Amino acid sequence: MKVRIAVGLGSGALDGGEFATVVTSLAALGFDSLWVSEVLTSPGPDPLIALATAAQLDRKLKLGTTMLVPGRNPVRLAKSLATLDVMSGGRLLLTFVPGLAYGPERDAVGVPVRDRAAAIESVLPRLRRWWAGEEDGGVRVSPRPVQDPLEVWLGGLAPASLERCGRIADGWLGAACTPREAAAARAAIEEAARRADREVDPEHFGLSIAYAHQPLDDRQVAAMAARARGRDVDPRSLVPVGFDALRATLRACIDAGMSKFVVRPAAAPGSWTDELTALAAAVTGLQT
Repeated sequence: MKVRIAVGLGSGALDGGEFATVVTSLAALGFDSLWVSEVLTSPGPDPLIALATAAQLDRKLKLGTTMLVPGRNPVRLAKSLATLDVMSGGRLLLTFVPGLAYGPERDAVGVPVRDRAAAIESVLPRLRRWWAGEEDGGVRVSPRPVQDPLEVWLGGLAPASLERCGRIADGWLGAACTPREAAAARAAIEEAARRADREVDPEHFGLSIAYAHQPLDDRQVAAMAARARGRDVDPRSLVPVGFDALRATLRACIDAGMSKFVVRPAAAPGSWTDELTALAAAVTGLQT
């Protein structure tokens, strides 16, 4: 199993100099890719613009995003992502998410939570057809991605999300879950794939993991509790504190069948250079 570890920017703000430092440091330190999440109400950058910039700053680093589907024009989405894959020489990694269902982000997405799954179900098959050079709705999209096919992973931990992933996605990138929950999610996805007469590559299971250097404050605990609502999980257990705890969490998740990881600081570091150097020393040795 090929274990790969990437770095996510998290939701903090970066200026142009900080962003360039992150991009140019990651490949040199042995990380697999840079990931930019889409959270509309956070101060973090827009993923399409940030990754297009990163593609020019480094010509080898892979570029990943967890991107919203609800609220987007499907043709524009197909063209933007295909263009980014072309301009980066086929380095785009893509996970679609429905968006957060609480706080300001719930309304900013612009699509009721109850309708977001249907948006993914409707849009993903159309994207695949356009990227394959086919016509859909009287429209063809050009350019086509360099990657053929351009794979799409999905997130989510709810039973319906896992069933959807097994039925239509190329992989799963979970978040805010324990190794035990991740193992159960993989089993549910593989069962759904079998029912749909298809298979998800056994190396296409991963997790996005936030880590901290200090115990979570009340605001952070409340945010994690909202994500874990309805599950028998201590929200504090979802964010390892310290590099030793992060490394132990990664090992446990590897044992649970995960092999692709996006690790991200829960709070913006004082120095990205120092943070990435220390993080690399702690975790890149787990890559195989």
